[in-house]
Amino acid sequence: MELTTGAILRRITETPLSTSAHKLATIILDGIAWKDGYNGLERGTAAFTLAHLAEKMRVSRQHLTALLVELAAFSLALVRWKPNGKFAPWLFRFEGNCGVDAPPDVVSASGDTSLSRDSRNKTIFAGRIEIGEGTSVFRTPWAGLIKVAKASLACWNVDTQVIWERFLAFNRARGNAVVPAGFLLGFMRKWRTSPDAAVKPTANATPMCALMPDELELRRLIAAAPSANRQFHASDLCRLIGQAAYDARVSDVVRHFGCPRFAATLAVHGRAVLAGEISR
Repeated sequence: MELTTGAILRRITETPLSTSAHKLATIILDGIAWKDGYNGLERGTAAFTLAHLAEKMRVSRQHLTALLVELAAFSLALVRWKPNGKFAPWLFRFEGNCGVDAPPDVVSASGDTSLSRDSRNKTIFAGRIEIGEGTSVFRTPWAGLIKVAKASLACWNVDTQVIWERFLAFNRARGNAVVPAGFLLGFMRKWRTSPDAAVKPTANATPMCALMPDELELRRLIAAAPSANRQFHASDLCRLIGQAAYDARVSDVVRHFGCPRFAATLAVHGRAVLAGEISR
């Protein structure tokens, strides 16, 4: 007998939950990993930020907290913890009467496990990686795997290309020409202890002296506001000047520099830091 998605789903339907709590439980269930290493998670766990869950549920953070308490109080016994730092996603697990000691009617037989055993439903770092120079991760088979796996790791908010370049630089510094693909997942899991030094620019990178003044100014503003802290910068600035004024600043930067909204947001934060409106 083995715990599966079906086992937990049956327990959810048998538990007297509110409609919203039922929906939240199924969303968390949908993200549960049934094999160690899937999405970088341990078996039986799911990873979400509270902001992501609130967005999917279309409820406030306060209401979401109440729903999580409801799921924890009933026989599902939902538990959550955050082992990868303050800004990493929460990990979730149902620890109620869904395990192997549960009654037979809520435990699936082996014939109900085909989906969790299908290799196409797993994130597997298999094969070998050649350590090249200036490779774009999006021209390799590893971009999608990195994007999925980082969702539950400390590097969840780091650009996929940056992770790839750091990984290549890490192995080049050690003289590695080819490494097992599993090294990439291990590198991501230890991101907090990886070197903070910037990766050397590639041969076709644009020299700073060749950039136009507007491009230089945009880069200067973005550099003043690290992307890892953008949510806090946004909150601080909105409290200071209001949401409407904040949105207007972002729109002005988009129009002036012709840049994507994400870059414009960082530039607005950087300008506010430089002006002393918010702290770095």
